[in-house]
Amino acid sequence: MRCNQPADFLSPDPHWIFYLITTTMKFFIDTANLAQIKEANELGILDGVTTNPSLMAKEGIKGQDAVMNHYKTICEIVDGDISAEVISTEFKAIIEEGNKLAAIHPNIIVKVPMIKDGVKALKWFTDNGIKTNCTLVFSAGQAILAAKAGATYVSPFIGRIDDGSWDGVQLIAQISHIYKLQGFKTEILAASIRSALHIVKCAEAGANVCTCPLDSILGLLKHPLTDIGLAKFLEDAKKTM
Repeated sequence: MRCNQPADFLSPDPHWIFYLITTTMKFFIDTANLAQIKEANELGILDGVTTNPSLMAKEGIKGQDAVMNHYKTICEIVDGDISAEVISTEFKAIIEEGNKLAAIHPNIIVKVPMIKDGVKALKWFTDNGIKTNCTLVFSAGQAILAAKAGATYVSPFIGRIDDGSWDGVQLIAQISHIYKLQGFKTEILAASIRSALHIVKCAEAGANVCTCPLDSILGLLKHPLTDIGLAKFLEDAKKTM
């Protein structure tokens, strides 16, 4: 069964029916900017936040204590999963750093890179009750390893895949198909979202979560016919006053 075309989601296959009944896509915002996080949260549709060292640096947050406090502040704003990324690349150091991050707040998800020691760390965290997000995933094979190690989330970077003249959304569909066939419980967190259309396409492809900039979330609101219709309604309303 192919899974990279929208029509395939109408298939009577029982795997699809079960998945469609039990899954609702979540919205995460991909930023460390507190004002943007608050704005997204006030919409009432935000389920979580993802961050990374680049996003922290963009906000001028420096030093371990400042980073830890910033994660704590985010957790106080949003009642949902908050991904906090390790910067270590060696197993023991990943475990040590991940434990410190997990201790900040119960909603912290330890974000681990898709490397050999990262996979080992995913398994360790899973066995010790710590939720994880496997990041920098660019292939179905990597997604299989992350799921096998028990990652809570796997994050395929679809925008960066598109940059390389490949189809990032097709990868989401491929991973979704594999996970359903194999019974993996890892959630697919579509990352590196570049537009509102990316969000729609990822929803069609079976992503469990989309993490995206605020602009992409707000882009879902926009349609010229909505603007035209509202202007017409408001103009006609004046005639009734």
